[in-house]
Amino acid sequence: MRPPVLSGAMEIWINPACSKCRAALSVLDAEGAGYTVRRYLDDPPTPGELRDVLTRLGLEPWDITRTGEPVAGELGLASWPRDAAAREQWIEALAAHPVLIQRPIITAGDGTAVVARTEEAVRSVLPR
Repeated sequence: MRPPVLSGAMEIWINPACSKCRAALSVLDAEGAGYTVRRYLDDPPTPGELRDVLTRLGLEPWDITRTGEPVAGELGLASWPRDAAAREQWIEALAAHPVLIQRPIITAGDGTAVVARTEEAVRSVLPR
């Protein structure tokens, strides 16, 4: 079981092999931001955590799905409906196959979250 992320703390979901993740960590470090790293491939989010993050992002599961991954092809994601009726199916697929989750994702202590693929996106969740 993971320790809870403290209120006010940031968590960043990363794949250490990802250059965008390393760049996001560099920005956080340069700004002296406090954060917790979650290697989401080793510690996949639960469906409930994904629902929470999606709410915080204001996105749907297909919006954060890496559809170019081989497993996306194996699952036939390209043909899955992108509607409310299929939402849980997408969430379950992301939970079962975390490699499909877009990265990095930062959840901020103020309740916001961002897919932090650019420096601007990372900076958008830093405390002012």
